[in-house]
Amino acid sequence: MQDSPPTLEQIRRAPKVLLHDHLDGGLRPATVVELAADHGYDKLPTADPDELAAWFVADAPRRDLVRYLEGFTHTVGVMQTAAALERVAAECVEDLADDGIVYAEVRFAPELHTERGLALDDVVEAVLAGFAKGMAVAGTAGQPIVVRALLTAMRSAARSLEIAALAVRYRDEGVAGFDVAGPEAGYPPTRHLDAFQLVQRENFHATLHAGEAFGLPSIWEALQWCSAERLGHGVRIVDDITVSGDGMVHLGRLASYVRDRRVPLELCPTSNVHTGAVASLAEHPIGDLRRLQFRVTVNTDNRLMSGVTLSSEMLGLCETFGWGWGDLAWLSINAMKSAFYPFDDRLALINGVIKPGFASLAAQSAFRVSATLR
Repeated sequence: MQDSPPTLEQIRRAPKVLLHDHLDGGLRPATVVELAADHGYDKLPTADPDELAAWFVADAPRRDLVRYLEGFTHTVGVMQTAAALERVAAECVEDLADDGIVYAEVRFAPELHTERGLALDDVVEAVLAGFAKGMAVAGTAGQPIVVRALLTAMRSAARSLEIAALAVRYRDEGVAGFDVAGPEAGYPPTRHLDAFQLVQRENFHATLHAGEAFGLPSIWEALQWCSAERLGHGVRIVDDITVSGDGMVHLGRLASYVRDRRVPLELCPTSNVHTGAVASLAEHPIGDLRRLQFRVTVNTDNRLMSGVTLSSEMLGLCETFGWGWGDLAWLSINAMKSAFYPFDDRLALINGVIKPGFASLAAQSAFRVSATLR
């Protein structure tokens, strides 16, 4: 029996999983305004929350990653105290839970939040306290969610080994793994090889921004030198896939490796359009990568800068590629399989929450179609 296309409200009720979301890219506009006033930050383009929200989103689609990243000047600027970090983290969890997300890994760069004297440990502890508070509030509201942190080092800085050690130190307190982010061109992953080797020696987890603004060499180094378990974005893997005139698809050796090893791709469609990684959602390779059975996941990247939620991302993919409940369930299960979370806990969420939740929504959708045709 055919089901009807998912609506935004239905998708919001689905038990979703988010692996690539930046804490400083998802603030509530009103919170930015309030924190700026509280801490004397006077660089905002406007103090009106609605105007500021529109400014962030309108400011985003510039087809250039470096320019896109400039919006973080303001969000990072108001996240320089423990109280601000804890508030932002708690609100992040509440917002994700309200969007129907049941598991998320939210990343942030501790080194960016020390301008007012916070130590790196202070930053991490404040964010983890906020996550715990947000999870408690969401659970009380009947929206249980697990949110864990990924600690990010900046490619253009020289503190990656320190951040990797920090991540390992807090692995039992809610930190799920290590990441490196920032402009790719001129800053190859191998500059941070010692940090990734530390993570490996400690039997810990690492993802890595690669294959977003730069191409296959960045992906190759991330996997073969840094042993990244997941690719942050990884959208440029499409450069190693060719389609012949008769429609036959040929995967190059790197693309074959990524697919054969089931390397998860943390794809962020709307953000990729905004940063110029792809020209439009219709031209995003996520459709082909899904069809070719890569380990595709769908993510938000920066909810404030791109004006998205995970639900709106999924709706856009359904509308663009004709996807339905089966596709959305597949994406969510892929993400949960790929999470930096204990195996038994992953299975419990997949079998006890995600699969039943999507099956119920699909059945309800099919019932409505059936009733309409009578």
